[in-house]
Amino acid sequence: MKHTLKYFFSIGLLMSLSFSQAQDTIPKANSSEKKKIEGVIPEAPKQAAAKTSTTTKTDTIVPVKKDRYGVRVGVDLYKLTRGLYDENYKGIELVGDYRLTKNYYAAAEIGSEDKTTEDDRLNTTTKGTYLKVGFDYNFYENWLDMENIISIGLRGGFSTFSQELNSYKTYNPYPYWGEMPWKTSGETFNGLTAGWIEVVAGVKVKVYNNIFVGFSLRMNTLVYDKKPSDDFENLYIPGFNRTYAGNFGAGFNYTITYFVPLYKKVVKPEKK
Repeated sequence: MKHTLKYFFSIGLLMSLSFSQAQDTIPKANSSEKKKIEGVIPEAPKQAAAKTSTTTKTDTIVPVKKDRYGVRVGVDLYKLTRGLYDENYKGIELVGDYRLTKNYYAAAEIGSEDKTTEDDRLNTTTKGTYLKVGFDYNFYENWLDMENIISIGLRGGFSTFSQELNSYKTYNPYPYWGEMPWKTSGETFNGLTAGWIEVVAGVKVKVYNNIFVGFSLRMNTLVYDKKPSDDFENLYIPGFNRTYAGNFGAGFNYTITYFVPLYKKVVKPEKK
């Protein structure tokens, strides 16, 4: 019995020594190999991302803008239609301008008038023609293809006309028996002239294609006028309008014009 126990004890000792030696000969698995063994796929090692700065250049195409140059002609609708409701007036005025530069326009008006004017002591009929020549400066900055105008300008005016004295009333400094009656005259004074300077502020708006509608206000200063006689002053001057106290006058017009383009100019972009 002792020999049998000693025999099993020796076999067990040899088996334990053999197992420990076999365990030492097996290489130890690292963490990634452990994960493979355990069924987990290890992450790939991260590489340092190279920082690259790229600058993208984009070419901006600026559209070429061209301004149209040409002649604008039309008529004053106010004078043309005034005779429909005022039996004492007949007249017509033709207007025009020509674009010289980006902002400057040469401008002119030509017309004729037949106007009967009644004062406190005079009733006269004025007939004549006139011409105004000058310039307009457009200070409105249009955008895109707009061609509107907000302008201020100057004119020199000249008129040749006649005055017919229809009737008059003699001044009575002692109206004890009442006012003196009107006297019919019919006397005509020909070859009269007048000249003046006119400041103009106006607007022209493009309403359709080449059609413009405009409006202007005018302040006049009479430079000279030839009077019919010493006791007969000009109550009305064609183109200048009614003469009020002193040498000042005023007027306006309402126009419709058509633009005739002749050529174009490239607009140079402003340097920033």
